[in-house]
Amino acid sequence: MTGDDKSRAVLDKAARENFPVAPVFLPRAWRQDLMAVYGFARLVDDIGDGDLADGGRTDAARLGLEAAAADDRVAMLDAFEADLRRVFDGTPRHPLMTALQPTVRRHGLTPEPFLGLIAANRQDQEVRRYATYDDLLAYCELSANPVGRLVLSITGTSTPERVRRSDAVCTALQIAEHLQDVAEDLARDRIYLPAEDMKRFSVEEADLAAPAAGAQVRALVAFEAERARYLLDEGTPLVRSVHGRLRLLLAGFVGGGRAALKAVEGAGYDVLAGSPKATKARLLREVGSTLRREG
Repeated sequence: MTGDDKSRAVLDKAARENFPVAPVFLPRAWRQDLMAVYGFARLVDDIGDGDLADGGRTDAARLGLEAAAADDRVAMLDAFEADLRRVFDGTPRHPLMTALQPTVRRHGLTPEPFLGLIAANRQDQEVRRYATYDDLLAYCELSANPVGRLVLSITGTSTPERVRRSDAVCTALQIAEHLQDVAEDLARDRIYLPAEDMKRFSVEEADLAAPAAGAQVRALVAFEAERARYLLDEGTPLVRSVHGRLRLLLAGFVGGGRAALKAVEGAGYDVLAGSPKATKARLLREVGSTLRREG
């Protein structure tokens, strides 16, 4: 796959996200920088999930590994981290890392948020169950929150309070995605529903493998969805704290989370029969509602 092909693949995946990644109303420079960050995040997730094109052989070669190492996700993540560090000394190898380098330089970005995303995918190779909600929140601190912090850094709007609100929104988005993908995650031998909550609602792992959700599973999913809504409520004031097109972008993030949760609710919290996805019309309604509330 050429660099252009890789970029197109990233754009295709961006279009399928719950929220707009780099919508056309943003300034071109912001769009380029946000897509560079998204390209990094998408590639590290694809490595962690084993979803790379051609079995990962092309990406392995670009990261300086033998083709045989493409099946070793930990080795691939280690090589990916090494290439990330080369971004900061000016010698990256992978085309998506090369695309990231100008963004890092323009905004004085540090390695930490990128390292968090890599650490989350390393954790996915080792931790497949979460005992408590706090454990899940700690995972989201690595897997989701760095993205919001990078958005604030790129747009020059980062403050401690905005970071706190952004973390709440990003964690909510991650939980909503986990709820949509319970069946898909189980197929990867991963469960992001806290074990303490499964016990509370008398849900066994075998219940999650059923073709449709029973009453206990639906009650559990509804409970976790309410937690995500609470986090969205906590983070939503972030929207009114900024202005212009950034306000619209952040409303898109919040609206995307609310639309995803409405889709889960609309499916009667049965996330096993299929992955409930929000329609574009629902997304637009939720974005509009967010802007009206936070205008």
